[in-house]
Amino acid sequence: MKRRNFIKKLGLTAAYLAMPGCAAFPQARAGRKTNFVFILIDDMGYKDPAFMGSSYHHTPRIDNLAAEGVVFTNAYANAPNCAPTRACLISGQYSPRHGIYTVGSPERGSANMRKLVPIPNKTNLDTAVVTLPQALKAAGYATACIGKWHLGDRKPYRPQDRGFDVTFERQQRSHFTADGRYLTDVLTDRAIDFIRTKKDVPFFLYLSHYAVHTPIQAKKDLIEKYESETPGRLHNNPKYAAMIDSVDQSVGRILDELDRLALAEDTVVFFFSDNGGYANVTSMKPLRGSKGMLYEGGIRVPLIIRCPRITNAPRKCNTPVIGIDFYPTILNIAGVPGPPAQILDGESILPLLKGRDKLDRKALFWHFPAYLEPYNEDQKPWRMTPASAVRAGPWKLIEFFEDSRIELYNLDDDIGEKVNLADANPERAAQLLRILRDWRKRTNAPVPTQRNSLYSPPPNGT
Repeated sequence: MKRRNFIKKLGLTAAYLAMPGCAAFPQARAGRKTNFVFILIDDMGYKDPAFMGSSYHHTPRIDNLAAEGVVFTNAYANAPNCAPTRACLISGQYSPRHGIYTVGSPERGSANMRKLVPIPNKTNLDTAVVTLPQALKAAGYATACIGKWHLGDRKPYRPQDRGFDVTFERQQRSHFTADGRYLTDVLTDRAIDFIRTKKDVPFFLYLSHYAVHTPIQAKKDLIEKYESETPGRLHNNPKYAAMIDSVDQSVGRILDELDRLALAEDTVVFFFSDNGGYANVTSMKPLRGSKGMLYEGGIRVPLIIRCPRITNAPRKCNTPVIGIDFYPTILNIAGVPGPPAQILDGESILPLLKGRDKLDRKALFWHFPAYLEPYNEDQKPWRMTPASAVRAGPWKLIEFFEDSRIELYNLDDDIGEKVNLADANPERAAQLLRILRDWRKRTNAPVPTQRNSLYSPPPNGT
């Protein structure tokens, strides 16, 4: 009964339940389950790949992937920075359920500038959470986490404790290894080794690159390549472009290996970023903001899903989707029941992959009860203060907790979030605010209310 209720929650039909092995779509070979390769890029901005609009960055292999799959133009990370996005992806849950809201301390920046005491932040994903790899492993999948984990580095929180058979993380904060190899290449080598070793069994590969996160480091020949080219309208940093180029080559090598082993038809490939780009080296325009912000530039990211036996033709999908959707989607495709006692907040987007143009979901949510300091002059005095956000249809509302400020935008008309419509459309603002607060109540999302006794800003407020 628990299994059936979970499958019902994913929106599957009685016909699905009756299919042998609960296979969600025809398999390439009799008895073979679907493989999954999830490529997660760190800090890749919405406009960074060429297929999303960059005229400076060379991404032919990522572009080819986009030409063979579904490109989601309204894809969102669950948070504006790294750790919470990864926790949401691997748990299938919104941040208030697991308590990972930011990276490290929520008390970032100058203490005298913080009006509120932020909500305490967790840095380890609770062991009570059944992770996506654990759910797949229980169904016979081989699993690997190659690259960045960021959800706990000590037992029992390490990736090898949380459902991954094979793990590999970097040993130093650099994009070059101690013996001089480029880290993106090393991770790709390890990922290919895993695919080769597990080619005869179903597998889930989580290739979580450290690129294109700082430090901005790249291979000399690729830097020189971009130094000789004309800068683009949005992008002009040769080192950053070279990092993206290496990521593109990594994607190409993975796809080539799937082809070589005749696994491409059996394998669903995801390409996604954990948050918006780092504004000091890239641009998300026309989106507003960047990494660390709840404006679109901080949370809207590139997403491609290639699924040869589901999607008949390449296309674009404008329906909003979010990181928590991957857990139920992968289980849905694999025909694997989820943990019966665990709430999954996401929705399977398999209907979108099959050609449907919308989901029944009414809204997406973000909760960030923490502070982030600025990293350039344009972001002062804060990059982000405690806030929540909701998107319902084209409408997006942000509620800032320090001063109860409300910002309302119509993204269809104003993708750059330039015109706050809260005063001009108070009915719509009230409606979205009610939806947001109801969601916070349902998920027990903590809101900071305690005033910071150290708050004493300078006269100019900076």
